[in-house]
Amino acid sequence: MNRLADTFVLSNGRGIPCIGLGTWQTASGEEAVEAVSCAIKMGYRHIDGAAIYGNERSVGKGVALGIREAGISREELFVTSKLWNTERGYDRTLDAFEKTLADLGLDYLDLYLIHWPAAAHQFDDWQAINRDTWRAFEKLYHEGRVRSIGVSNFLRHHLEPLMTADVAPMMTADVAPMVDQLEFHPGFMQTDIVSYCQHNGVQVEGWSPLGRGKLLTDGRMVQIAERYGVSTAQLCVRWALQHDVLPLPKSTHEQRIRENADVFGFKITAQDMDAIDALPFMGGSGSSPDEVDF
Repeated sequence: MNRLADTFVLSNGRGIPCIGLGTWQTASGEEAVEAVSCAIKMGYRHIDGAAIYGNERSVGKGVALGIREAGISREELFVTSKLWNTERGYDRTLDAFEKTLADLGLDYLDLYLIHWPAAAHQFDDWQAINRDTWRAFEKLYHEGRVRSIGVSNFLRHHLEPLMTADVAPMMTADVAPMVDQLEFHPGFMQTDIVSYCQHNGVQVEGWSPLGRGKLLTDGRMVQIAERYGVSTAQLCVRWALQHDVLPLPKSTHEQRIRENADVFGFKITAQDMDAIDALPFMGGSGSSPDEVDF
Protein backbone atom coordinates (compact mmCIF):
# COMPACT_ATOMS: atom_id res chain seq x y z
CA MET A 1 0.00 0.00 0.00
CA ASN A 2 1.32 3.45 -0.93
CA ARG A 3 0.53 5.68 2.05
CA LEU A 4 1.83 8.67 0.09
CA ALA A 5 -1.28 8.34 -2.05
CA ASP A 6 -3.50 8.79 1.04
CA THR A 7 -5.42 12.00 0.63
CA PHE A 8 -6.89 14.96 2.38
CA VAL A 9 -10.22 15.85 0.78
CA LEU A 10 -10.67 19.38 -0.53
CA SER A 11 -13.92 21.34 -0.31
CA ASN A 12 -14.78 20.40 -3.92
CA GLY A 13 -14.52 16.69 -3.06
CA ARG A 14 -11.18 16.09 -4.77
CA GLY A 15 -8.42 14.26 -2.97
CA ILE A 16 -4.96 15.74 -2.53
CA PRO A 17 -2.07 13.36 -1.67
CA CYS A 18 -1.04 13.90 1.94
CA ILE A 19 2.67 14.71 1.44
CA GLY A 20 4.07 16.70 -1.46
CA LEU A 21 7.58 17.14 -2.80
CA GLY A 22 8.55 20.81 -2.67
CA THR A 23 10.68 22.12 -5.55
CA TRP A 24 11.62 25.57 -4.24
CA GLN A 25 15.39 26.18 -4.47
CA THR A 26 15.74 23.08 -6.63
CA ALA A 27 17.99 24.08 -9.50
CA SER A 28 16.68 23.80 -13.02
CA GLY A 29 18.21 21.17 -15.25
CA GLU A 30 18.98 17.57 -14.39
CA GLU A 31 18.86 18.11 -10.62
CA ALA A 32 15.17 18.99 -10.76
CA VAL A 33 14.40 16.27 -13.31
CA GLU A 34 16.07 13.64 -11.17
CA ALA A 35 14.54 14.81 -7.86
CA VAL A 36 11.00 14.83 -9.24
CA SER A 37 11.24 11.56 -11.15
CA CYS A 38 12.97 9.88 -8.19
CA ALA A 39 10.20 11.00 -5.83
CA ILE A 40 7.48 9.69 -8.13
CA LYS A 41 9.22 6.32 -8.43
CA MET A 42 9.40 6.20 -4.61
CA GLY A 43 5.65 6.68 -4.36
CA TYR A 44 5.18 10.44 -4.11
CA ARG A 45 2.01 11.45 -5.91
CA HIS A 46 2.11 15.19 -5.21
CA ILE A 47 4.59 17.64 -6.76
CA ASP A 48 4.52 21.29 -5.66
CA GLY A 49 6.03 23.93 -7.92
CA ALA A 50 5.77 27.60 -8.90
CA ALA A 51 6.61 29.82 -11.83
CA ILE A 52 9.01 31.95 -9.78
CA TYR A 53 11.14 28.90 -8.94
CA GLY A 54 12.46 29.09 -12.49
CA ASN A 55 12.48 25.33 -12.98
CA GLU A 56 9.05 24.43 -14.36
CA ARG A 57 10.40 22.99 -17.60
CA SER A 58 12.70 20.69 -15.63
CA VAL A 59 9.94 19.80 -13.19
CA GLY A 60 7.70 18.97 -16.15
CA LYS A 61 10.37 16.69 -17.60
CA GLY A 62 10.73 15.02 -14.21
CA VAL A 63 6.98 14.50 -14.04
CA ALA A 64 6.92 12.92 -17.50
CA LEU A 65 9.91 10.69 -16.70
CA GLY A 66 8.52 9.70 -13.31
CA ILE A 67 5.12 8.79 -14.75
CA ARG A 68 6.77 6.66 -17.41
CA GLU A 69 9.23 4.88 -15.09
CA ALA A 70 6.68 4.35 -12.29
CA GLY A 71 4.13 3.02 -14.76
CA ILE A 72 1.33 5.27 -13.54
CA SER A 73 -1.13 7.51 -15.34
CA ARG A 74 -1.11 11.31 -15.29
CA GLU A 75 -4.39 11.17 -13.36
CA GLU A 76 -2.63 9.46 -10.44
CA LEU A 77 -0.33 12.45 -9.97
CA PHE A 78 -1.20 15.78 -8.35
CA VAL A 79 0.75 18.76 -9.74
CA THR A 80 0.61 22.28 -8.29
CA SER A 81 1.92 25.60 -9.59
CA LYS A 82 1.61 29.18 -8.41
CA LEU A 83 1.05 32.57 -10.02
CA TRP A 84 3.86 35.06 -9.35
CA ASN A 85 3.20 38.56 -8.02
CA THR A 86 4.08 40.43 -11.23
CA GLU A 87 1.33 38.56 -13.10
CA ARG A 88 -1.63 39.49 -10.90
CA GLY A 89 -4.83 40.76 -12.51
CA TYR A 90 -7.36 39.04 -14.74
CA ASP A 91 -5.69 39.08 -18.16
CA ARG A 92 -2.11 38.71 -16.93
CA THR A 93 -3.14 35.73 -14.80
CA LEU A 94 -4.63 33.92 -17.78
CA ASP A 95 -1.49 34.58 -19.84
CA ALA A 96 0.80 33.42 -17.02
CA PHE A 97 -1.21 30.24 -16.63
CA GLU A 98 -0.73 29.40 -20.31
CA LYS A 99 3.04 29.79 -19.95
CA THR A 100 3.15 27.62 -16.83
CA LEU A 101 1.13 24.88 -18.50
CA ALA A 102 3.36 24.99 -21.59
CA ASP A 103 6.56 24.94 -19.50
CA LEU A 104 5.32 21.95 -17.51
CA GLY A 105 4.15 20.20 -20.65
CA LEU A 106 0.78 19.41 -19.12
CA ASP A 107 -2.81 19.65 -20.31
CA TYR A 108 -4.16 20.72 -16.92
CA LEU A 109 -3.07 21.53 -13.37
CA ASP A 110 -4.43 19.80 -10.30
CA LEU A 111 -3.98 22.93 -8.19
CA TYR A 112 -3.17 26.55 -9.02
CA LEU A 113 -2.38 29.03 -6.25
CA ILE A 114 -1.96 32.80 -5.99
CA HIS A 115 1.59 32.79 -4.64
CA TRP A 116 1.35 35.92 -2.45
CA PRO A 117 -1.53 38.33 -1.81
CA ALA A 118 -1.52 41.88 -3.04
CA ALA A 119 -1.37 43.73 0.29
CA ALA A 120 -2.14 47.18 1.68
CA HIS A 121 1.50 48.17 2.25
CA GLN A 122 2.08 48.04 -1.51
CA PHE A 123 -1.30 48.78 -3.13
CA ASP A 124 -4.21 51.05 -2.20
CA ASP A 125 -6.47 48.83 -4.31
CA TRP A 126 -5.06 45.54 -3.01
CA GLN A 127 -8.46 43.93 -2.52
CA ALA A 128 -9.51 44.75 -6.09
CA ILE A 129 -6.25 43.27 -7.42
CA ASN A 130 -6.80 40.05 -5.49
CA ARG A 131 -10.43 39.82 -6.62
CA ASP A 132 -9.52 40.35 -10.29
CA THR A 133 -6.83 37.69 -10.02
CA TRP A 134 -9.27 35.33 -8.33
CA ARG A 135 -11.86 35.85 -11.08
CA ALA A 136 -9.31 34.49 -13.55
CA PHE A 137 -8.72 31.51 -11.27
CA GLU A 138 -12.46 30.86 -11.15
CA LYS A 139 -12.60 30.95 -14.96
CA LEU A 140 -9.80 28.39 -15.24
CA TYR A 141 -11.52 26.22 -12.66
CA HIS A 142 -14.92 26.33 -14.37
CA GLU A 143 -13.27 25.49 -17.70
CA GLY A 144 -11.67 22.41 -16.12
CA ARG A 145 -8.14 23.51 -16.90
CA VAL A 146 -7.38 23.57 -13.18
CA ARG A 147 -8.98 20.90 -11.00
CA SER A 148 -8.70 22.92 -7.76
CA ILE A 149 -7.75 26.52 -6.92
CA GLY A 150 -6.39 28.26 -3.88
CA VAL A 151 -3.95 30.75 -2.42
CA SER A 152 -0.59 30.86 -0.69
CA ASN A 153 0.64 33.08 2.15
CA PHE A 154 -2.80 34.65 2.60
CA LEU A 155 -3.55 35.74 6.15
CA ARG A 156 -7.13 36.02 7.35
CA HIS A 157 -7.67 39.61 6.16
CA HIS A 158 -6.39 38.68 2.71
CA LEU A 159 -8.41 35.47 2.50
CA GLU A 160 -11.78 36.63 3.81
CA PRO A 161 -12.62 38.84 0.78
CA LEU A 162 -12.27 35.78 -1.47
CA MET A 163 -14.61 33.58 0.54
CA THR A 164 -18.17 32.90 -0.57
CA ALA A 165 -21.17 34.54 1.09
CA ASP A 166 -22.04 31.44 3.11
CA VAL A 167 -18.72 31.82 4.93
CA ALA A 168 -18.24 35.60 4.98
CA PRO A 169 -21.38 37.75 4.52
CA MET A 170 -21.16 40.39 1.77
CA MET A 171 -18.44 38.43 -0.03
CA THR A 172 -19.02 37.72 -3.72
CA ALA A 173 -16.56 34.97 -4.73
CA ASP A 174 -18.16 32.31 -6.88
CA VAL A 175 -15.74 29.65 -5.65
CA ALA A 176 -13.95 29.85 -2.32
CA PRO A 177 -10.24 29.00 -2.14
CA MET A 178 -9.74 25.30 -1.46
CA VAL A 179 -6.15 25.57 -0.19
CA ASP A 180 -3.99 28.09 1.65
CA GLN A 181 -0.30 27.19 1.51
CA LEU A 182 1.45 28.73 4.51
CA GLU A 183 4.78 28.61 6.25
CA PHE A 184 4.10 26.07 8.99
CA HIS A 185 6.52 24.19 11.20
CA PRO A 186 7.42 23.74 14.88
CA GLY A 187 8.34 27.17 16.18
CA PHE A 188 6.05 28.93 13.68
CA MET A 189 2.48 27.65 13.70
CA GLN A 190 0.47 30.70 12.52
CA THR A 191 -2.42 29.55 14.70
CA ASP A 192 -4.89 32.29 13.77
CA ILE A 193 -4.94 31.72 10.01
CA VAL A 194 -4.59 27.93 10.31
CA SER A 195 -7.59 27.78 12.65
CA TYR A 196 -9.61 30.04 10.36
CA CYS A 197 -8.84 27.84 7.35
CA GLN A 198 -9.63 24.61 9.12
CA HIS A 199 -12.89 26.01 10.48
CA ASN A 200 -13.97 27.10 7.00
CA GLY A 201 -12.99 24.11 4.90
CA VAL A 202 -9.75 25.48 3.44
CA GLN A 203 -6.98 22.86 3.43
CA VAL A 204 -3.71 24.15 4.87
CA GLU A 205 -0.47 23.10 3.22
CA GLY A 206 2.80 23.74 5.03
CA TRP A 207 5.85 25.06 3.22
CA SER A 208 9.25 24.90 4.89
CA PRO A 209 8.03 22.13 7.24
CA LEU A 210 11.60 21.63 8.49
CA GLY A 211 11.98 25.29 9.42
CA ARG A 212 14.65 25.91 6.74
CA GLY A 213 16.67 23.13 8.40
CA LYS A 214 16.95 24.98 11.72
CA LEU A 215 14.81 22.36 13.49
CA LEU A 216 16.98 19.44 12.48
CA THR A 217 19.62 20.10 15.12
CA ASP A 218 17.44 21.58 17.86
CA GLY A 219 18.16 19.61 21.01
CA ARG A 220 14.54 19.38 22.10
CA MET A 221 13.43 18.06 18.70
CA VAL A 222 16.36 15.63 18.55
CA GLN A 223 15.45 14.25 21.98
CA ILE A 224 11.81 13.67 21.04
CA ALA A 225 12.76 12.13 17.69
CA GLU A 226 15.12 9.70 19.39
CA ARG A 227 12.24 8.34 21.48
CA TYR A 228 10.50 7.24 18.28
CA GLY A 229 13.64 6.07 16.50
CA VAL A 230 13.16 8.60 13.71
CA SER A 231 14.99 11.65 12.37
CA THR A 232 14.00 15.19 13.31
CA ALA A 233 12.89 15.70 9.70
CA GLN A 234 10.51 12.75 9.99
CA LEU A 235 9.25 14.13 13.30
CA CYS A 236 8.49 17.50 11.69
CA VAL A 237 6.58 15.93 8.79
CA ARG A 238 4.59 13.65 11.09
CA TRP A 239 3.81 16.55 13.43
CA ALA A 240 2.34 18.56 10.55
CA LEU A 241 0.17 15.62 9.44
CA GLN A 242 -1.17 15.20 12.95
CA HIS A 243 -2.23 18.84 12.83
CA ASP A 244 -4.12 18.06 9.58
CA VAL A 245 -1.65 20.22 7.67
CA LEU A 246 -0.22 18.87 4.42
CA PRO A 247 3.60 19.12 4.54
CA LEU A 248 5.75 19.91 1.49
CA PRO A 249 9.31 18.85 2.38
CA LYS A 250 11.96 19.68 -0.21
CA SER A 251 15.09 17.73 -1.00
CA THR A 252 17.14 16.73 -4.02
CA HIS A 253 18.89 13.83 -2.25
CA GLU A 254 17.41 10.38 -2.81
CA GLN A 255 17.88 9.19 0.76
CA ARG A 256 16.27 12.31 2.25
CA ILE A 257 13.40 12.25 -0.26
CA ARG A 258 12.72 8.68 0.88
CA GLU A 259 13.16 9.49 4.57
CA ASN A 260 10.82 12.50 4.48
CA ALA A 261 8.03 10.22 3.27
CA ASP A 262 8.65 7.39 5.73
CA VAL A 263 6.46 8.79 8.51
CA PHE A 264 3.56 6.35 8.74
CA GLY A 265 5.10 3.84 11.13
CA PHE A 266 4.79 5.95 14.26
CA LYS A 267 2.39 8.37 15.94
CA ILE A 268 3.44 11.27 18.15
CA THR A 269 1.80 11.18 21.57
CA ALA A 270 -0.43 14.01 22.74
CA GLN A 271 2.18 14.93 25.35
CA ASP A 272 4.94 15.22 22.76
CA MET A 273 2.66 17.11 20.37
CA ASP A 274 2.04 19.64 23.13
CA ALA A 275 5.78 19.91 23.82
CA ILE A 276 6.52 20.57 20.14
CA ASP A 277 3.66 23.06 19.91
CA ALA A 278 5.14 24.98 22.84
CA LEU A 279 8.53 25.53 21.20
CA PRO A 280 9.51 29.22 20.89
CA PHE A 281 9.91 30.93 17.54
CA MET A 282 12.61 29.35 15.43
CA GLY A 283 13.31 28.60 11.80
CA GLY A 284 10.92 31.23 10.47
CA SER A 285 11.63 32.86 7.13
CA GLY A 286 10.59 36.32 8.34
CA SER A 287 8.57 36.79 5.15
CA SER A 288 5.32 38.39 6.26
CA PRO A 289 2.83 39.01 3.41
CA ASP A 290 2.12 42.41 4.96
CA GLU A 291 5.78 43.40 4.82
CA VAL A 292 7.48 41.75 1.84
CA ASP A 293 8.78 44.02 -0.92
CA PHE A 294 8.39 41.62 -3.84
